[in-house]
Order: sequence, then structure tokens, then C-alpha cells
Amino acid sequence: MSNQSDVQRDEQNSAWVRQQFQKANQHLAEKGILPDTVAVSESRYLPPLMAVWKMTAQDRKQYWVISGDLPTDHMALSAAKDAREAVRAFSLHWQLKAQQIMDAGGLDKTKVDFANLLVHRAEALYELFEREDLWNKVAG
Repeated sequence: MSNQSDVQRDEQNSAWVRQQFQKANQHLAEKGILPDTVAVSESRYLPPLMAVWKMTAQDRKQYWVISGDLPTDHMALSAAKDAREAVRAFSLHWQLKAQQIMDAGGLDKTKVDFANLLVHRAEALYELFEREDLWNKVAG
């Protein structure tokens, strides 16, 4: 029997997942991609850190979308075979993006801060990717 704190935590996690789903949809819409469906069974959530969504757009193209306590981003579904590989792909992409920002020169504090954020989130994502205990569980 669940105690009240378990029920409250489940409700908070459910609210967080809904919020992240809305962020993922909004992100795609802002990029000119009209979201249609999400493959819930292939998406993964780790409240309050990250959610990785397998989404199909109205034009039938498919994407991985990541949201949470990190920049919301997306990539083509072909970039990763599953949510775990998508986490690794986002990590590597962000490390490259941070390096491109730093190499571009003419850096202001905002760009440096964003590059540093990308590096730190990329490192954290890679640590999550490497944790077998997170990926051996059933989705959710």
C-alpha cells in the first residue's frame, strides 16, 4: 500500500512528464515541425532531469526530442536506434556545438555561458547513458 508521500511523488512526476511533453511539442512547433503523435513505449523519463520523446510529425517524419533540466532539442529519429542511444547522440552533439561556439570567436558572456551549459549537460547525459540500471527497467 502506497503511503501519502509516494502518491504525492507520483503526482508530481506525472505533472513533470506532462510539462516536459508540452515543452517538446512547443520546441518542435517553434522549429516549424507540427507534432502529431508520441511513441510513449519508446520514450523515457527521468524526473526531474530529462525526458526523451520519440515523436512523429504531421508530415510523418520522426524525431527524438529531449527536454528537462537541460536545453530542449531535437534530432532525426535516424540518429539513434532507441532512447538510450538518443541520449548519447544529444550528448555528443552538444559537446560539438559547444566547441563550435568556442571556436567561432567574438564570444560574449552569454555565448560562453551557453557553451559551458552545453558541456555540463552533455557530460551529465553521457553519465546517464552509461548507467545500465536506468536502461534495464521497463519504459517510464
